[in-house]
Amino acid sequence: AADFITKPFDLQEVILARVDRIIELSEGRQLISAAEYDKVTGLYNRSFFWEYANRLFTYHKDLHFDAVVLNVEQFHLLNAVSGREFGDLVLRTIADEVRAALSQTVGIASRFEADRINVFCAHREDYAELLAGTQEKLDALSPKVRIHLRMGVMPWQEDMDPVSLLDHAKTACSMVRGNYQRPYMIFSSELRKQELLERRLLTDLHSAIAEGQFVLYYQPKYDVKCDPPRLSSAEALVRWIHPDLGMISPGVFIPLFERNGAIGFLDHFVWKRAAKQIAAWKEKFNFSLPVSINVSRSDLYETDLIDRLKGLVEDNHLDYKELMLEITESSYADNSEEILEEIKTLRKLGFMIEMDDFGAGYSSLNALSTMPVDVLKMDMKFVRNIETSDTDRRFIELIIDIARYLDLKVVAEGVETEGQLNILRKAECDLVQGYYFSRPIPPADFEALIQKEMKIGRN
Repeated sequence: AADFITKPFDLQEVILARVDRIIELSEGRQLISAAEYDKVTGLYNRSFFWEYANRLFTYHKDLHFDAVVLNVEQFHLLNAVSGREFGDLVLRTIADEVRAALSQTVGIASRFEADRINVFCAHREDYAELLAGTQEKLDALSPKVRIHLRMGVMPWQEDMDPVSLLDHAKTACSMVRGNYQRPYMIFSSELRKQELLERRLLTDLHSAIAEGQFVLYYQPKYDVKCDPPRLSSAEALVRWIHPDLGMISPGVFIPLFERNGAIGFLDHFVWKRAAKQIAAWKEKFNFSLPVSINVSRSDLYETDLIDRLKGLVEDNHLDYKELMLEITESSYADNSEEILEEIKTLRKLGFMIEMDDFGAGYSSLNALSTMPVDVLKMDMKFVRNIETSDTDRRFIELIIDIARYLDLKVVAEGVETEGQLNILRKAECDLVQGYYFSRPIPPADFEALIQKEMKIGRN
């Protein structure tokens, strides 16, 4: 039989042939050793996968090969919570489904990294069905553990080699990280444009910080228990004014930096600039305005986080309560003792801790009483609908009641209408932030709000 790796072949013969036997017959090729297989999944290892894929690409230009990448969401947490044996069972289940799919066509699969499986196979149309079938098998493994699988596909493209195809499939897979409603994506020209933009933004990050392209805007928070409402504090929000691309939305670059582990560089810049701004306003107006800064989940794992934040307070002669720390609710979801202890230490020093995006669905209300937090900042999606949704209005009232019982303050963000404000005031919400009072504005414009507040205070 002709060796399909180096010579033309009949497709039906290939489908019926055993891949290991064919490789064994290749000129200058020895029998495949056990070391060429991943011990957990039985799929090929990385080096053999690339050799095989490149041979298919080189010798069989007539076949259209696609690249597919499968990944398990939060696999490290799955291992930590359910144990490595269960994690291995998950990987074997995925590998079995991939093998079954490849038995009907020409292709090869390999386990890359801890939970990533790469597939290089002749073009097919049923990848979504493969993902759905595999997800169904994963759901059956344990009723107590929800396993989320995602998939990225790069269809054949002329003159694109296996490395490029799989890079694009990996990008597509990364794009649906955390999207449990749509865990499947096919790489497209639009996605390619997005990928190029993201690569540029990542490349430009450090020079943008050095050149002052990032600027801080401040959005005021008003105490609405007063009549009229009083300026209470502000949130520092970063904006990127790129010399070539113009104003870039934070919704574009912040998730990008978070996904790629680069958010810490930007956070450090924001913290430093915000601390200096608090000190400058304090000196200029003799007015203490607390400012919230965002602390990302990855920041909480930095060994020097506490010293860094303490240094900002001390170097700028601030009170700890003037530099408030916003930590997203999802950061508490890891339930890491290390993270909780670090937040407790920051709180003991005097930092005010705000739980951002509260109500997004991660925290148990029962556990809230033991979490190191001073302020709950409600997810704006609930505020958005409180004039039309009885459910959202009751949910907000519940949050405020619980916060009052636990002696926590509540901030409602995203308030845009007088109707929303009236509902929140009636529910005895403490603080409000949103376009109804002011959009985020540069420091020079914010000073007008401080001066207005000082006049009210004198009166």
